[in-house]
Amino acid sequence: MISDTQRTFDAGNGKTGLLYSLPALEEQGIGKISRLPVSIRIVLESVLRNCDGKKVTDKDVVTLANWNAKAPAPEEIPFVVARIVLQDFTGVPLLVDLAAMRSAVSLKGGNPKIIEPLVPVDLVVDHSVQVDFFGSAQALQMNLALEFQRNRERYEFLKWGQQAFETFGVVPPGIGIVHQVNLEYLAKGVLSAKSDKGTVYYPDTLVGTDSHTTMINGLGVVGWGVGGIEAEAGMLGQPVYFLTPEVVGVNLTGTLKEGVTATDLVLRVTEMLRKQKVVGKFVEFFGEGAAALSVTDRATIANMAPEYGATMGFFGVDEETLAYLRGTGRSEENCAAFENYYKAQGLWGIPRKGEVDYTVELDLDLGTIVPGVAGPKRPQDRINLSELGSTFENLFTKPLTEGGYGKSAADLKLAVPVHINGHGNGDSDDLPSTDSTTNHLKEGEARNKEEMVENRPTGDDISKFPSPYKTADTAIGNGSVLIAAITSCTNTSNPSVMLGAGLLAKKAVEKGLKVNPAVKTSLGPGSRVVTDYLEKTGLQPYFDKLGFQTVGYGCTTCIGNSGPLHPALEDAITKNDLVAASVLSGNRNFEARVHQNIRANFLMSPPLVVAFALAGTVDIDLSQDAIGKGTDGQDVYLKDIWPTQEEIRSAMAAALKPEVYRKLYTDFAEQNPKWNEVPSSTGDVYQWNRSSTYIQEPPFFADFSMEAGTISGISGARPLGIFGDSVTTDHISPAGAIKKTSPAGKFLLENGVAVEDFNSYGSRRGNDLVMTRGTFANVRIKNLMLPGVEGGYTVYFGQGDVPAPDKEMTTDKGGKPTFIYDACMAYKKEGTPLIIIAGQEYGTGSSRDWAAKGTNLLGVKVVVAQSFERIHRSNLCGMGVLPLQFPEGVNAQTLSLDGTESYDVLGLSDEIQPRQDVTLRITRKDGSVVDQVVKLRIDTPIEVDYYRHGGILPFVLRQLLS
Repeated sequence: MISDTQRTFDAGNGKTGLLYSLPALEEQGIGKISRLPVSIRIVLESVLRNCDGKKVTDKDVVTLANWNAKAPAPEEIPFVVARIVLQDFTGVPLLVDLAAMRSAVSLKGGNPKIIEPLVPVDLVVDHSVQVDFFGSAQALQMNLALEFQRNRERYEFLKWGQQAFETFGVVPPGIGIVHQVNLEYLAKGVLSAKSDKGTVYYPDTLVGTDSHTTMINGLGVVGWGVGGIEAEAGMLGQPVYFLTPEVVGVNLTGTLKEGVTATDLVLRVTEMLRKQKVVGKFVEFFGEGAAALSVTDRATIANMAPEYGATMGFFGVDEETLAYLRGTGRSEENCAAFENYYKAQGLWGIPRKGEVDYTVELDLDLGTIVPGVAGPKRPQDRINLSELGSTFENLFTKPLTEGGYGKSAADLKLAVPVHINGHGNGDSDDLPSTDSTTNHLKEGEARNKEEMVENRPTGDDISKFPSPYKTADTAIGNGSVLIAAITSCTNTSNPSVMLGAGLLAKKAVEKGLKVNPAVKTSLGPGSRVVTDYLEKTGLQPYFDKLGFQTVGYGCTTCIGNSGPLHPALEDAITKNDLVAASVLSGNRNFEARVHQNIRANFLMSPPLVVAFALAGTVDIDLSQDAIGKGTDGQDVYLKDIWPTQEEIRSAMAAALKPEVYRKLYTDFAEQNPKWNEVPSSTGDVYQWNRSSTYIQEPPFFADFSMEAGTISGISGARPLGIFGDSVTTDHISPAGAIKKTSPAGKFLLENGVAVEDFNSYGSRRGNDLVMTRGTFANVRIKNLMLPGVEGGYTVYFGQGDVPAPDKEMTTDKGGKPTFIYDACMAYKKEGTPLIIIAGQEYGTGSSRDWAAKGTNLLGVKVVVAQSFERIHRSNLCGMGVLPLQFPEGVNAQTLSLDGTESYDVLGLSDEIQPRQDVTLRITRKDGSVVDQVVKLRIDTPIEVDYYRHGGILPFVLRQLLS
């Protein structure tokens, strides 16, 4: 039995605090805690502090305290987090679910207020801004006006949630990206709560509904991304359960060379750790090189943990962490408590080599890092900057089956003339404008004038001009850069790379370099602090001169909110089948994510984004080829405009001013009058509007009963899709623009929504009727049941009628080609369960709960893959969908699966154990049968319970009601 470990410590400012002492636990002979990785110790503190003998037991504490580095016990850890952070795309459907749970409780005659977050929840509205306007001082104002117009109904719902739930707070639009707001404002490092014995202090820990929640690991805060369903369970008192992880220690040595950025470092780390296969593991950075990094550099590395596959990319706390907290305006009281707490717990300082036991230790000499980019389809595919041109040329002619573009080498020289019919001329800075119809109309097509004036925010004449592009004649070809975006949480929180980009822009302007008018340029800072220091250093005007005016504060191009290209550019791309490029300082570049018609997407540092915007192509070696010609007619090279470390350091003094952070992170509503104008309903139970196309009561609690179901075998399942490797949540979950010929588009048209008002799938995540129709509807998804076809189609083998797809396709297997949604509805009428077959890394990418929710609502009962991404596998269990894994070396190809088969799952019962073997019985069209052993990827006992109950939500609701 664990004896009392509560101790007092000096909390600073004359205060005495209480803590649950890890050294005291070790003194009891329970584990060599001082040798544990810092990240494990912080989780252990939560387990110790929340040990109540029910949800968390003494056994849980002892098991984790005795963590075995080389062979961690496959035990479930009940981790109670201190708080939860949400972004609006994932947060709105989560709030919809909470509202639906309150409605369900109310229908059962209970008190709806039993549904209340038990830990603080902060939702940051940051994913709804789109780059419709750019290249003008008015771009920020106009994009914000359009954002409020498009999302008014969602924002009304969020304001209802803010008043209905006591522990639910909203950071309104126009403030910043959730991760940077978390880093600069929400995170405190240490938290406290009153108890009957005094004030108890404990580490700041969290989970968030964005996979890049890990950015906060750079501040020494334990936290990672989860699906909305897991976050809901955490909000409602459930621990976040996960298996005892391996911890990969990365020993950083040396220092970065001149001209190498934090982005270059993180792209190398991503490449290295993805090869190391760290999926589902903690990664902890240690050593003198780690200690020498700034918190913002650490946060850049931590941010991309999902890209290298880890649960976390963690750095311990030290003097650098404390300096960052002070520099960003945290109170002296908070900072003193933070320092004293971590020292009292023996958690102060980044470990040196040999001080801590890790499962595996890797070494990385920072001095070996060279400038690079990553792409064109995955963030782990790093390319040395000097090799980008040759790599692009190689991929250009490489067959599609080998990840290339399958084009002729002669097409590399193609130059397509384009007349951009915009506003003004190339040198003017007229007020640009657009409206949402630009997403859908071809050049010369009539616009809906009524839509352009109705419901416009007062005073914002955003229909004044048809295009944000300036009038110009130019030419584009394969490899042409058409989107150049300084965007996303990875880099815009880091002053060193942002100031580096500003200094490069200054030197480029002074040399007389200009950006091709075909390039859509944008600057989307992670917070208003960035604007403050760019203005104070005098660098913003140089960004402006090159077209990199601020377009919004939020997650723009990286999430797919890049907005429309000019119709003439779209036309040139589609008619000539061009492989056009985007360059962005983000973390995601999966197919069709940035823009549906941009096929080559490269991640890079902000200074390189500016450089490639100037060069206008990715088919170039910037280490030796000229970027362009200056006003003196001489060639200008990258080395001529690249800023020195000394120049960046001297500009950095303006970046950390505590008074600026305090000013910008107070009175959000006062600073955002548009938010104040949004009306809100009141009351504890939401009044659903059945005619809304944005917010609908989901069917998760239809016919809800207090009895859990039983687990039994699945028989007669038909395949909905057979997919290859790296099918992402972008492919599965509805994202991006809604095509009018798609099932979701048809549904909106039938409900009186004009095409120009479709908005995006992300904005309609609160409506299951739209989202279900958009699941597996990505234009680039490839269902191998229809070889050579891209998009959300399948072959239906049932007896009913299904609509024909929106393009001609044939199959030699029998059956009827149709949209995936229409096939699902036909199978559902027949009572036929469905199965998905997939390759490696199924569900990689953003932590989108709709990838699992949509899968469930389509009637998919089983997903069999070669491997799963961590969050998506967990989300499938949380939605009552069975994840199964093929043994090594077995896949759809080795089993010769073509979609004509039917499937049974044998060996399922109420007695199933996590990760046991079951049998997948495959019955071929000719009647022959193959029995294939597969692993049950229900990994923990609690997931067995979730599956039995039909998912986390009914499980939690039954607990609360009983």
